[in-house]
Amino acid sequence: MREEQLRTETEPREELRSNEAERGAYSSAEHHRVTGRRARKVEGGVFFPKPENAVTVAVSSRVLFRTELEQRVFEQKGVEEYLRYQIEHENEPFAPGPAFPFVKALETVNARLRELYPQSEELFDIVLVTYNHAHVGIRLINTINHHNLFIERFCMTGGSSPIGYLKAWQTNLYLSADADKVREALAEGIAAATMFMTEKLTEVSESQLRVAFDGDAVLFSDESERIFKAHGLDKFFQHEQDNEDTLLDHGPLKGFLEALGKLQKKFYAKGQRLDCPIRTYLVTARSAASSGIRALKTLRAWGLEIDEALFLAGAPKGPMLEKIRPHIYFDDQMFHVEGAAEMGTVAAHVPYGVAQKHNQPQKPGARK
Repeated sequence: MREEQLRTETEPREELRSNEAERGAYSSAEHHRVTGRRARKVEGGVFFPKPENAVTVAVSSRVLFRTELEQRVFEQKGVEEYLRYQIEHENEPFAPGPAFPFVKALETVNARLRELYPQSEELFDIVLVTYNHAHVGIRLINTINHHNLFIERFCMTGGSSPIGYLKAWQTNLYLSADADKVREALAEGIAAATMFMTEKLTEVSESQLRVAFDGDAVLFSDESERIFKAHGLDKFFQHEQDNEDTLLDHGPLKGFLEALGKLQKKFYAKGQRLDCPIRTYLVTARSAASSGIRALKTLRAWGLEIDEALFLAGAPKGPMLEKIRPHIYFDDQMFHVEGAAEMGTVAAHVPYGVAQKHNQPQKPGARK
């Protein structure tokens, strides 16, 4: 990803009110004047959906913004010097990180949803999750305002695990740079993936959210992957043919695909299927005729629609993803994540299933 220059704001900024009672008393006009952003409005007030109604996406500050320099200060000089550095630079906004285009696309979908359903709470709700001390909050707020993001919900844990808070928010997806915390979230049944900084980044759509998924150990369980790892490709094909009418069990990101589908149907109900701002993709190394039918039958039985399905029969995924240009692609194998990243795709690793025990690249013709 091309690193953007950090800039110090030249125009004076009014201080944000920190007292929660005062914040709740803001009129929507005052909120717009202070933050410079359009608030969600309902009956004259600022509109924040309840967690049980929203599609909640929790994003780490380390993937939403570029914080490599600050991370080095922490690792080399310790927490006190790190906090001092953040306070000294709190008026310098962070540059966008790998999750930034994805979050902007979520906000674009929200804008369309609010036009069609002004009173609905079925929206994407973004929560910034960070291990940072609260002292760093001012710089994060300044950065959010600088980039005109609508993020009002923070979890600043001061070094503690955020997993309990994720469950309280009823989180539908958690994106982090910390693989251990991602594994912890997955173990608690929360859809989660690890994101990485990339040097090359393909331009993505500003009007349509595009989300691409691998199949086994992402949307589906790793049942079939275990057959392949233990017995090879021929046994895998035979197993899939023998069980084509047996549904695959769900994988860790099935629930997030369901949440996307629920929002898609709100657009379909208004006659906007062909102009829907959400598009989903299945990108799998399964072969269509030999093993693809079971995957498609499983999705249909779940009542889930995938807009596009690519069965690559072992061909590299990177070139296909370069054409799709998703805002995010989920895969359980680092081999595919790295290959996608080399082509400029933001790919997130789902550390789930038997593939985590196998780090070697797959041979041509392998599925996954």
